[in-house]
Amino acid sequence: MTATLAPFPWTDVWGQDDAVDALRSAASDPASLSHAWLITGPPGSGRSTLAYAFAAALIAEGPDDEQTMRQVLAGTHPDVTALRTDKVIITIKEARALVERSYFAPSAGRYRVIVVEDADRMVERTSNVLLKALEEPPEKTVWVLCAPSEADLLPTIRSRVRPLRLREPDVDDVARLIVERTGAEPSVAEQAARHSQRHIGMAQRLATDESARSRRDGTLRSVLSVRGVGSAVEVADEIIQAATDDAKALTAERDAAERASLLRTVGIAEGQAVPPALRAQISALEDDQKKRATRSLRDGIDRVLTDLQSMFRDVVMLQYGRAGDLINRELGEELGALATAWPVERTLVVLDHLAETRESLERNVAPTLALESLLVTVASGRKP
Repeated sequence: MTATLAPFPWTDVWGQDDAVDALRSAASDPASLSHAWLITGPPGSGRSTLAYAFAAALIAEGPDDEQTMRQVLAGTHPDVTALRTDKVIITIKEARALVERSYFAPSAGRYRVIVVEDADRMVERTSNVLLKALEEPPEKTVWVLCAPSEADLLPTIRSRVRPLRLREPDVDDVARLIVERTGAEPSVAEQAARHSQRHIGMAQRLATDESARSRRDGTLRSVLSVRGVGSAVEVADEIIQAATDDAKALTAERDAAERASLLRTVGIAEGQAVPPALRAQISALEDDQKKRATRSLRDGIDRVLTDLQSMFRDVVMLQYGRAGDLINRELGEELGALATAWPVERTLVVLDHLAETRESLERNVAPTLALESLLVTVASGRKP
């Protein structure tokens, strides 16, 4: 499948022609426009990119109003309010602020648009804050929620929004895109597209970061080497440490830039002591950064678990004689040996425990204990 290039502001939305057509039509026809949308699709499918393109088309005066659309896409237009969180959950306070904002009339554009990028990170009490605003929004306000699937939101939320499901791109499509964007070798891009399970952002990182590819390969091989409780504990520690290091690398530069920006804003020179009156602001920033670091670590561990799911899924495929459909072809020999040595029931037990471990981490279970329990299952074939 080769995606056609849509006009601005849809040019960065890749591989979602049907969704683009639906939203372009809605933005140009006020009579048929729904005032609450839910864009769902797998990670990396472009939910947020599509949401902001839709916001730009809604707020602009027409297809030729490129200046307004660029403001929206840059995040500087007053009529778009976005909630994206790097923390574990979206708080009630943040939801209430969104609802309050949604009742303001648009100040410059045709509509006020509220984008919630991580709607699946709302607990039930937080979701309930949005219900009335979604059911009876002001005439010129449009809500756009983004989540991996409709099942990630409460039925009461789902009943108040118009759903739009994005398609999953093929491995070859993602590989071609990565080659175009990064200049990576086609073989590296194809491997990255497979290993990321078609997650465009992760595929781009794997294709351009040799250390990320090496860490992934090392983690999978370490899990295959687990033979007992001792090695399970050791490998769990290795995974946690690798995910911690990865999270620090991703957030350290941003943390430093945010702190420097805040100090400049309040007129404090680099290296100068922070006056007592401003320490609360610094403390609040550091608290937000710690929450983001926690989320980043959990996301990193979840990526590892996703990779492990792909590996044991490959084992099941081999056990059912489907060797041509492997995600981790580079481990074909090792996975073939495992498929022969294990009954399929054992592999399914591991896959079930992997899914349960991902759910447990979302419920704030200690990551080390969750991973140790999982790896004991890998070693024994039985849940502890």
